Amino acid sequence: MKIAVIGLGVLGASTARALALAGAEVTVFERTAPLAGTTGTSFAWTNSHSKNPRSYHDLNVAGMAEHAELAAEPGANWLVRNGNLEWAQDAAGAERLAASVAELTGRDYPVDWITPEQARELVPDLRVPDGVRDIAHYPTEGHVFPALLVARLWGEARERGAELRCPAEALGVSEVDGMARVELSGGTADFDAVVLATGRWTEALTASAGYRVPMADPDAAGSAAVGLLGYTRPVATRLDRVLTTPHLNVRPDGAGRLIVQGLDLDAHADPANPPSPDGDHARTLCRRLNDLLAGTEGASLESLRVGQRSMPADGLTVAGFLGDSGKIYTLATHSGITLGPLLGRLAARELLTGDQEDSLADFRPQRLIGQSDLPPLEPARFAGQQ
Repeated sequence: MKIAVIGLGVLGASTARALALAGAEVTVFERTAPLAGTTGTSFAWTNSHSKNPRSYHDLNVAGMAEHAELAAEPGANWLVRNGNLEWAQDAAGAERLAASVAELTGRDYPVDWITPEQARELVPDLRVPDGVRDIAHYPTEGHVFPALLVARLWGEARERGAELRCPAEALGVSEVDGMARVELSGGTADFDAVVLATGRWTEALTASAGYRVPMADPDAAGSAAVGLLGYTRPVATRLDRVLTTPHLNVRPDGAGRLIVQGLDLDAHADPANPPSPDGDHARTLCRRLNDLLAGTEGASLESLRVGQRSMPADGLTVAGFLGDSGKIYTLATHSGITLGPLLGRLAARELLTGDQEDSLADFRPQRLIGQSDLPPLEPARFAGQQ
C-alpha cells in the first residue's frame, strides 16, 4: 500500500514508522524541516492530568504505556520517567489539587501524597514554600526530549524504506479516481491513502479536501493555543523530573538546561510579538526559578519562545478518516507528545486493516467537520491544567 504522510513532527514520524514497519510504501512530505511545528516548542510532559471525558484520560494513559513499551527497546534516550511533583499555595489551589488527586485516584492513576521532606529526597535542591505540607507525587509521569523521540521514530521508518521529501509543501489534498491526491507546488502525487499530521495547519488542509476540521486559532494572542516557553542556559541545580507548581512549571532539557513555563504569563503570549529572552517576562521566569530551586542564582534564558499549540476546536484529539472512502486520515491533538507513538500505531492499523480501534471512537473528526459556532477554549492558567 502506497501512503503519504504530511508533516514530520511526532505524529507524522510515529505514523510513518508504524506504516513502514507493517510493510507500507511511505512518503513523508515536510514543508520546512522536521520538528518545525508544535513538536519543536512543547513542554513535552507525559501525563493524563485534567484529561476529560474519561475516554480521553484513558487514551492518554494508554499513550504513557506506549512510551514505556517503546522505551523498553534499546536506544531509549528520549524518555525520562522520574515522575512529577505538584503542590498548591493557597486555599483555592489546594481545593483544585485535592479534587484532581481524588479524581485520578478513583481512576487508579498512580498518585500519592508526600511531605516536603520526602520531596527534597527526590529533588535535593527543591525550595518548598513555607506553609506547604502536602505534595502530590505522580511517579509514572515523565518528560520527553522531542528531537530525540522524532529521531528514533523517523530513523526506524527511514531504515524500513520510508522516504522524505523536504522542503515540500502540501497545498491541498483530495480524492481523485479512487486515490488520494496531494497537491504540491511542483505538481501532484497520487497515493492509496494520505495521513494529515499537520498540527496547527490541519484546518486549512482538511478544508481543501472538503471536510474542514476547525482548530483553535494558533495566532490568537493570549488564547488557549499559545504559550511561552523559556529555555535556560546551563544551571548548577539538581533536577531530574517535572515540577508543576503554582508559579512555575519546569523540567530538565539536557546538559544542565531547563525549560520553564509560567501559565499565568501565557496571557501575554503573542506569536506576532515574541518577547525578548532578557525582557520582563524572562526576568520573571528566572526569578521564579530561583525561588523554586537552589543552584539557579543568576539564571538567564537562551531563548523565550511563543509555542503555538495544535488544538482541535473542542480541545479533544482528532483521529480518523475524513470521509467514508478511507483515503484521507487526519490526526490532530494537543496531547501530541503523550499520544504520539500510540496514535501513530493505531492510525496505521486502521489504515492498513480497515478495522476500527474502539479507543478512538470518541475522537473521530465527524464531530467537528463544518462546525463554526464552538465557544473559545479556556486557557490553562493553573498547575496541572495543560
